[in-house]
Formats: sequence, C-alpha cells, structure tokens
Amino acid sequence: MQRKKCENRIILIISAFFILFTLLAVDYYALAVKQDYVRAAQKNAELTINAGESQGTVYDRNMRPLVNTKSIYKAAVVPSAVNEQETATYAVDKDDFHRKFSEGKPFVFECSEDTPESDGLTVFQLPVRYSDGQTACHVTGYLSDGRGADGIEYAYDGILRNQNGENSVTYIMDGFGHVMIGDGKKVVRSDAVKGGVVTTLDEDIQRICEDCGKGIKKGAIVAADIKNGDILGMVSFPQYRIDELDKAVSDEDCPLINRCLYSYSVGSIFKLVTAAEAIEEGFGGMMYDCSGMTDIGGQIFNCHKSDGHGLQDMKTAMTNSCNTYFISLAKCLDVRKYRELAYNIGFGRENQLCSGMIGSAGVLPTVGNLQIQAELANFSFGQGKLTATPLQITQLACAIANGGEMPVLRLIKGLTVDGEFTADEKPPRISRVMTEETAAELRKMMVSAVWDNRNSNARSRSISVGAKTSTAQTGRFDSKGEELCNAWITGFFPSGEPRYAVTVLIEDGGYGNDAAAPIFRKIAEAINKKDKEKTKK
Repeated sequence: MQRKKCENRIILIISAFFILFTLLAVDYYALAVKQDYVRAAQKNAELTINAGESQGTVYDRNMRPLVNTKSIYKAAVVPSAVNEQETATYAVDKDDFHRKFSEGKPFVFECSEDTPESDGLTVFQLPVRYSDGQTACHVTGYLSDGRGADGIEYAYDGILRNQNGENSVTYIMDGFGHVMIGDGKKVVRSDAVKGGVVTTLDEDIQRICEDCGKGIKKGAIVAADIKNGDILGMVSFPQYRIDELDKAVSDEDCPLINRCLYSYSVGSIFKLVTAAEAIEEGFGGMMYDCSGMTDIGGQIFNCHKSDGHGLQDMKTAMTNSCNTYFISLAKCLDVRKYRELAYNIGFGRENQLCSGMIGSAGVLPTVGNLQIQAELANFSFGQGKLTATPLQITQLACAIANGGEMPVLRLIKGLTVDGEFTADEKPPRISRVMTEETAAELRKMMVSAVWDNRNSNARSRSISVGAKTSTAQTGRFDSKGEELCNAWITGFFPSGEPRYAVTVLIEDGGYGNDAAAPIFRKIAEAINKKDKEKTKK
C-alpha cells in the first residue's frame, strides 16, 4: 500500500514536471513568434499604392496648356477601412469597384470630383494627356510605350517625363500584412504637370488655322509674328487623332507627315525675290511688253495669259503675275547676288525648330545652274529645280512686312517649372536681308496684287491685306493627263501696320487664287476679329 502511494506520488510529480515543461515550451514558442512580429514591425513594412503618373505640360505662348487640358479623379482605397456601399456611390464604374472591393486588397478606382477623403480613402486629381478636339497634334506629337515618339513629346521627353511624376499613398503594415489604419499615411501629390515646354503658338490662332483649313485634303498653314518670327499657328493636313494612330498609319494621305516641314515647288511667290533683287540693283523701273511668250535660248516660255499682258511696269506685272516680265527682268541681274539674296532669306537652308522637327532646306539652284539661260528663266518665277517649305515662304513674307528685317522662325519660347514664368528664353534672331525701301515697294505690290485685282479671292471687306499667290507646276499628272499644281498664297495683315504673316499651301490644289486665297482671307478676318475682341476687354 505504502509502495503504491509512493508510485502515485512519483507519477504526479513527473506529470507536473511534464505539464510545466509543456507550458514553458508553449510560452517560449509564443515569445519567439512574438519576437518575429516585433522584428517585422521594427522593419516598418510599408505598402505603397500608386494612383498614376503626372507628366509635364506643353504650353502656348500665354501659358495655356495644349496637353493636360482636362483632369480625372482617382482614389486609392483600403477596403477594411471604408464602407463599401457608401464609397461605391462615388465610383465611375460601380461594378468594377465592387469586384475589386470583394478581393479585400487595396486598389485604385476612378471616382467623381466630390469624393470625400478619409484615412482609408485618398483622392488624386490626375491630368488627361490628350482630349477630344486635341489641337496642334503635329506640333505636340504623341507617345509610344509611355515615351515621346514625335514632335515636342519626343524632343523634350526627358523634361516632360521626369522623376517627380508619382501620385501615391503609403501605409504602414503590421506583421500579418494588414494596413495599420490610424498610424498615419504618407501622400505624394506630384506637381510635375506645372512644369514643361512653352511654345510660341497662340492657341486661338492655332485653332483658327485648323478651323479655316478643314477643307484642305493635303497641305499646310503657317502663321507667324512678323516682328520676332514666333510661329503662332502651324497646321498640317490631313490632321489625325492621337487615339487613332493605327488608322493614321494606314491612311494613304499620310496624316502623320508634318507638311509644314516638307518642300514643294514654289511658283509665282518667288517673283517677290526676283523683284527685290531687281530693285536693289536699280532695275525697279523696268518696263516690258508681254506678248504671251518669250524665246530663251531656243526654248519657249509662255505667260499664263496666252495673248499677253501688253506693256507693264513691275507693279502691274506683279498684280498680273506675268511670267515673261520676270524672265526678262532676271536676265538683267547679277546671278551671284540674286542667289545670295534668296539664300539670305532662307531658301536652301533648314529651319531647326527643335530636335526631330526640322524644316527641309529644299532646293536652291547653284550659281552654275543659274548660268544656264533656261534655268535662270524658270528660277525667276519659282519653277525649275527650286523647292521650299511653307516655313521658308512665311519667312519671306515676314521679311517684306517687317521692313526688310527678317526674323528666323521659331517654335520654342522656353521652359517653365511652375506654369507661370518662362525660363531659358532666347532672343529672336533677326537679320536685314533687303533695304527698308525695297521692302516698302514690295509691300505696295502685294497690296496692289489684292486690291487692284478684282478677281482676287484674298480681298476682304473687314481687313486690308497684302498677298501673292502661286500656282506651282509639279511635273506630275492626274489620270486625265492634266498637270497637278500646288496652290499657294503668302501675305501679311493689316496692310498699314503689319503684324501677322500667313502662308497657305494646298498640295495638288490647283490655282492659288481659287484654292488657297479664300482660306487666307478667312484666317485674316478671324484673327482680326479676335484681336478686336481682346481690345474691347
């Protein structure tokens, strides 16, 4: 009996030790796990929810955005910290919201502007890069895989997409991976949208050029400030939608091409250069009797008026756009000086607007070419080898309208970090290419070409203009065997105190007076109306 009691006592003691050991082991394990939690917490595990990236803005000359013109709102939400039904009322896509919410993980959804914030709900205003009715698409360019692929987007990719574009909220997480609401959150709201590139474009004038040129199948319009060469409007046709690039790529009219940068046969507009050199050399008073044709070294050159214009001076010849007058005039000129004037005005030289956006140099015949009589004859009225871009033709108009001082056209005004002030702005590059007296004579001729020609479609009742048209032969023919011609007009307004130069090109458009002049007139009238409205304000 005594022995049995002894055995029971031993069993109890052993059991007690076992239980104690077990409890100690459990406590040790719990403590070890707890220490893991402590270590996890000590590491400050974080969860960052990215709501989207902001990119720099392309502005017009008055700091009006040409991209990022609209905004959307997005919210980063922690499901465990908000009421599902209440929050869903602010979601743009409610079905998608409920689906993501049911997964229990933090997510981002598009919401309305009036969405209220809380510890578990953070709202961000994000710019929309492009929008319906996007203006200046050939200037701003577009993106590919998030990087600039064309236009200013390409040229200033590193500035428009810098390292400060993140919009995010960061939470502290516990050892189980749960967001610790109440421990605060770190919100990053990017102001990258304020910085960017400031162009010389005027949004109002840009849209006027786009609207007035809507009927152009293929062509270009350039509008510029004659004093400093700032490009105020720059449009290529056909235009394209940035959200339909695949469609643009397959379009046989090649809308992705910026035709403002391409060179074309020039035609009669170049008679202004011929007249300028003749005046400079003292032949401004030359008289000529046009019979409708002239023989140059055995090659017959016809005037567009088959029975001739008769006796005329330079002013009348410019109004009549008489080819044979200017052929005869060119024979009197010093070929080297003549070509040098054309070069100084910008023919044969590129217009570098920014990286990847360079106007073609075109073709300017050599002195050797021009020593051939037939080549010189063609050159005198803008035919033969000569080609030029709408940019170069606009520079010519600027030089004439600005008293012989020609500004080099520019598109980039500078950079901005705050959307208010422009930095790194470079002064205009201006050079004298003809005397003030010569420029004044040319202005009179251009005004006369509109006002003394009752058939001129550039004439307006609301504003006085000076202009010169071209119907430039291309050497290409349509299916009916008729030659395709480029329709041009370049000019300035108001004629008394010029401020603007505008060039319109319609590729294969036919007669300049029929196709290009009406568009020029509409642009001049619309800009004049806009200026008057601004003056009233």
